[in-house]
Amino acid sequence: MATRILGLDPGLAILGFGVIEAAALANPAGAAVVDFGVIETQAKTPVGDRLCTIFDDLHALIDQVKPDLVAIEKLFFYRMGNTILVAQARGVVMLVLAQYRLTPIEFTPAQVKQALTGYGNADKADVQQAVARELQLAKIPRPDDAADALALALTAWFQR
Repeated sequence: MATRILGLDPGLAILGFGVIEAAALANPAGAAVVDFGVIETQAKTPVGDRLCTIFDDLHALIDQVKPDLVAIEKLFFYRMGNTILVAQARGVVMLVLAQYRLTPIEFTPAQVKQALTGYGNADKADVQQAVARELQLAKIPRPDDAADALALALTAWFQR
């Protein structure tokens, strides 16, 4: 039996998503991409409206893909102004997941890098190449946020 895994890379301007269908443990066929992309909000729009867009679009996405499991990136602190906005968007994501009774698995960026490349300090290009290789894609998924979300979904599958 296959498992559908939704990976989410939270952000206020761009929230990346990636959906894979992973084979059962007994089946070595691997994982396949179901869908990937981004939920975008406009910079000049009030923050409350941007959060509503994330709320509505994530509801529509979950209704469409019906995930069995969700993986999300743990909040990473780098610049306080950005961190607060990302935390607000992440809060909306967590609310939507709770409404669907989906408890996410959380991974740090280093855990994702370790799972996909074997090295916790790998650079972004190495992780993206690993995503393309593992999912047998001809090219690296774009935009980066979608590739990051697929990396989260793969990490959840590897950690099962």
